[in-house]
Amino acid sequence: MFEDKITSIERLQSQISRLPKPVVLTNGVFDILHRGHVTYLEQARALGASLVVAINTDASVKHLGKGDDRPVNTCEDRMAVVAALESVSLVVAFDEDTALETVKIARPDIYAKGGDYQMDAIPEGKAVLAYGGRVEAITFKHDRSTSKLLAKVRT
Repeated sequence: MFEDKITSIERLQSQISRLPKPVVLTNGVFDILHRGHVTYLEQARALGASLVVAINTDASVKHLGKGDDRPVNTCEDRMAVVAALESVSLVVAFDEDTALETVKIARPDIYAKGGDYQMDAIPEGKAVLAYGGRVEAITFKHDRSTSKLLAKVRT
């Protein structure tokens, strides 16, 4: 059952200990899942043997300033949809503005982000590098975003 891939922050460390190594962790909102998301998650999974996806809670999405009507889908629904993907091993929610605390708990072998992040400058990247892990910025293959999709739907 794909919903068995959903875990809590309290159980995260013990769940990760059971996953094949190396473990990759990434994070994001994943509001309306699209081709860009699934391609990115597949690319992240290819970096290791397991992929953990940390998903922003509804409250943390509001802090990101993506719009008054975001997220469109609840955290619970976003987690379920992402968990259903073959490339994903485990899904957890995080409530902070960044995934730093989740990274500290998970201690992934590899931390991945999409786009043009300077991985050694973001808090999560710094934390992973500090304990000897690896960081990877994944170039987007498709010019897709939930914001663009919503703009198209609204016009």
